[in-house]
Amino acid sequence: MSSDSGIVQIPSKHSVDETAQKLKDILQAKGVTLFAVVDHSGEAAKAGMKMPNTKLLIFGSPKAGTPVMLAAPSIAIDLPLKILVAEDDAGKIWISYNSPQFLAERHGVPAELIKNLAVIETLANAAAS
Repeated sequence: MSSDSGIVQIPSKHSVDETAQKLKDILQAKGVTLFAVVDHSGEAAKAGMKMPNTKLLIFGSPKAGTPVMLAAPSIAIDLPLKILVAEDDAGKIWISYNSPQFLAERHGVPAELIKNLAVIETLANAAAS
């Protein structure tokens, strides 16, 4: 499901850490660069605050992303791609990401390059199952 915000959320059958690890493994197997993992809940704990387990994975492929940025330079603000894995207050795990169609519309990405962004849907679904 996608809201007007352009964010897609799908449930994961795994914990936050297991889902994040699945994503890391998939990215590595596909030769996609994992630029960073931001442990929001871990950083909150360091600041003396508590929040449900929440991790943001930032990843991409210059081979796929560069043509998109050349065609629609403003998309560089939304690249590399990101997947948020977070536990809600009820203990359910969610995978969230920006809809490729939303990003394409937001930045005027040519139709033939949307496939370069759409890989995120496959990655998220593989990590969720």
